[in-house]
Amino acid sequence: MADQPSSAAEMTGGCLCGAIRYRVTQHPDKIIMCHCTDCQKASGAGASANTVVPTDSFEITKGSPKVFSKVVYSGNTLMRAFCPDCGSPIYSRRANAPQMTVLKVGSLDAPVDLKVVMNIWTNSARPWMHIDPALDQYPQNRPAPQKS
Repeated sequence: MADQPSSAAEMTGGCLCGAIRYRVTQHPDKIIMCHCTDCQKASGAGASANTVVPTDSFEITKGSPKVFSKVVYSGNTLMRAFCPDCGSPIYSRRANAPQMTVLKVGSLDAPVDLKVVMNIWTNSARPWMHIDPALDQYPQNRPAPQKS
């Protein structure tokens, strides 16, 4: 149940029990599936469906998520935010890139126009997970964007 109707550029989301609500003012446009073992455990699924938004376009409007931090394979610290009541994953951030927020797509109220564009950490993908061979795939993390 959403707080308010959202504008075309704004999206809302939250957790299963409704204790956490958020708003995103920059419309995300793509989904990246992460098959790393940490995302498998955190999501309880074969992969985590994620979309990246600028942190300054993301706002918690209700509640206060709990954060679990862990040093990941890259050596960076990843902070995973989730509802302390129902456990729903909401977002994550890397300590070395606080300007980016990685939203869990399943927490959005209406992610109707988002499409999966790539799969990362496919070297740890579960054998029963379908990975579309037409999409970009990376055995570990995706390459860093090229600066022009």
